[in-house]
Amino acid sequence: MIIERATAGDLDVLLAFRQEAAAWLTALGSDQWQRPYPADRLLSTIESGVVFMVRDGAMTAATITLTPEAEEGLWTEGELRESSRFVNKLTVARTHAGRDLGGRLLDWASDQAYRSGAAWLRLDAWTTNRPLQDYYLRHGFEHVRTVTEGGAVNGGPRVSGWLAQRPAMPDATHGFIDQVGSGSTARRT
Repeated sequence: MIIERATAGDLDVLLAFRQEAAAWLTALGSDQWQRPYPADRLLSTIESGVVFMVRDGAMTAATITLTPEAEEGLWTEGELRESSRFVNKLTVARTHAGRDLGGRLLDWASDQAYRSGAAWLRLDAWTTNRPLQDYYLRHGFEHVRTVTEGGAVNGGPRVSGWLAQRPAMPDATHGFIDQVGSGSTARRT
């Protein structure tokens, strides 16, 4: 499997991934990702060069977004002064579920964070999705805190405020053919 940057041509695949994941989460009893993700916002993220795709032959097996910027209102000023990379929208196609592809992507992201000089790999997860939180804990993350106020809609409750981090470290065992190279969060020219 190879990992490479997403292109504008991947937009439909990424939107379909989101829908597939939302349906799967609903079947598990979660309310996560029930609102459609705006295509224009996703395209902007792709164009910024921080969205990555895992290809298994002709199939797209997974995606991850890895950014140097945190979502507003989650991390303290002191935490934001620490060099970090932030994982978002980690999604594995149901055709590739059960192979720890997500764990391998987290290892790849940790390696990319380390190569960029970051001390931490951080994320925020859905506050009500305990199985997802447990998944991240099993993959070396430590829970920092849960932010429940200051959501994007009218300052209401935040739905994705379970914060976790793990040290960024080199990892060559993720097993991907990396077509991104070091400094993966830098904008493409």
